[in-house]
Amino acid sequence: MNFSCSFLKPFDYCRYKVIVRYKKIPRPTSFIVERKRSKSEDMNDTPPTFFGYSLLAIPILTFCLGTWQVRRRKWKFSLMEEVNSKFYLEPSDLPTDLIKLKDMEYVPIKVKGRYLHEKEFTVGPRSLISDNMELNEKNKSIISSSAGRGYNVICPFKLEDKDLTILVNRGWVPGQYRDATKRLLGQIEGVHEITGVIRLSEKRPTFVPKNKPKENIWYYRNVEEMAELTDAHPIFIDLAASSRKPGTPISGQTKVSLRNEHFSYILTWYSLSIMTGYLWYRQFIQKLPLL
Repeated sequence: MNFSCSFLKPFDYCRYKVIVRYKKIPRPTSFIVERKRSKSEDMNDTPPTFFGYSLLAIPILTFCLGTWQVRRRKWKFSLMEEVNSKFYLEPSDLPTDLIKLKDMEYVPIKVKGRYLHEKEFTVGPRSLISDNMELNEKNKSIISSSAGRGYNVICPFKLEDKDLTILVNRGWVPGQYRDATKRLLGQIEGVHEITGVIRLSEKRPTFVPKNKPKENIWYYRNVEEMAELTDAHPIFIDLAASSRKPGTPISGQTKVSLRNEHFSYILTWYSLSIMTGYLWYRQFIQKLPLL
């Protein structure tokens, strides 16, 4: 009996193989198969790579931008205080030392003389600046929703008490009155006193063409080139609204309304820094195993 059982063992094994193959009966095993770890789980257990550390530049950069806006906000407040302190001074005479004019932008002065209308020219196109419009901190762009496009009329002004000719922005006129022959009633003759604020040259605004002095075409204020063209001194004033007479260009084209939106920029950059910094921490630091 024992002999027959031992003799049949190979046949029993073959029968088991057939059953496993054709009936798909799982083969019993004496060991436990360990679950394969995913690639993402392996990555979470490793320190951040160079690419991971490079992503840390995003919260650092946005934090630096927010800090820079804090400084810009302080600078804007000091600039507004300085401009207001100059703009609302009582008009004074033109200083004898003309070098001081570089530090006198927005300071009102009064001069006496006569216009040289034969050398008049225009700058633009520009929008009319009035009390309900704003001028940005560098006076590059004018925000206007209702006024049409026009030009600023610039005219040399020969002083009466000095051998000096300056440039005066008489004010804004609509485009159809750009030609002086269409506004002869506004051409003032004789000697009279005017009040205006000192203005310096402005940088060429973005997307604005370059001036063409040889063709007497001006898109922005360049006091030195304008003075050379008209044989005047590089002194430029914007005529005050109080000096305007009926039928003349609309003066008072300088407003000291400086935009200050730096606080909203500060909130934006710091918020981005906090959010991106937290996401970086969750992705690369929080999932690391504890030692």
